[in-house]
Amino acid sequence: MKKKVYKIYLFRHGQTFFNKDQIFTGWKDSKLTSLGKKQSKTIAKKLKNKKIDAAFHTHLSRSIDTLKEVIKYHPECRITIEDDRMLERSYGKLEGMHHSAFIEREGKEDYQVLLHWHKIDNLHGIELKKFEETVGQAELKIVRRSYFAKPIGGESVKMVEKRVRKFIKDLLVFIKKNKVNVAVSAHGNSMRPFRRYFEHVSKSTMMTWEMPFDDYFEYGIKA
Repeated sequence: MKKKVYKIYLFRHGQTFFNKDQIFTGWKDSKLTSLGKKQSKTIAKKLKNKKIDAAFHTHLSRSIDTLKEVIKYHPECRITIEDDRMLERSYGKLEGMHHSAFIEREGKEDYQVLLHWHKIDNLHGIELKKFEETVGQAELKIVRRSYFAKPIGGESVKMVEKRVRKFIKDLLVFIKKNKVNVAVSAHGNSMRPFRRYFEHVSKSTMMTWEMPFDDYFEYGIKA
């Protein structure tokens, strides 16, 4: 008997006020802006003609509200499930801090490092030593967003990937058991390892990705 292909539709929430105001968000809740609501509607329209039987979201309002726009077009979606394994990365003590406050405290150069976090994992030998001498070991762990390092009290991307992979494992069982197409309303930093799992790329490639606010990714599962 030929196996049928079921779909996963993965997308990020729309822009929030914290996104707009350049505040480190992480696990803090922040509502969608008017633009964020428009972006959610854009995703919804792009998925309008797809079939969605079940949907997953986190406890944060930006994930829930984006999903609400999507499933307006899907009366066939009979179940929505909350699962915080797809939650945004925790930034620990940086959460709620305005980017300008970070710049004032740490300097513009370190802020640029924060924005271009993927480059840090590519520093080796003399270059890495020089960087560490410039910002210090403690500050290095705060300002960089590499795969392994984590902000004080927060998560590394490696930690996020660990919980996301557990979610994927259970999600695949759910899809195959129930023979359903699913939507996943996620967050930028949980989408990266999710995409990496299905697209089979390296950590370094994953760390260069930026996640769109107004589009989705589609994956097929045979069951």
